[in-house]
Amino acid sequence: MAVASLVLGIISLIAWFIPLFGLPISIVGLVLGIKSVKSEKRGMAIAGIVTSSIGLILSVVNGALGAYMAATGQFPGLG
Repeated sequence: MAVASLVLGIISLIAWFIPLFGLPISIVGLVLGIKSVKSEKRGMAIAGIVTSSIGLILSVVNGALGAYMAATGQFPGLG
C-alpha cells in the first residue's frame, strides 16, 4: 500500500491540472499512505502522504479558482 500511495501521490502532482481527476487520485493516495504508515515501508508511506497532500491542495486551489473565474465570467474566450 505504501508503494501505491507514493505512485498515486506522484500522479496527483501531474493530475492537479484537472481537478476532476486530481482530487480522487490524491485522496486515495492519502488514505493509502495513512493506512500504511505502520508498515515496513514507512518512508514510502510518508513520501506518499506528502506528495498526495501537495496534489490535494493544488487540486482544491485549482478547482476553487476555476469556480470563481466561471462565476465571475473571467474565462477568456467564453464571452
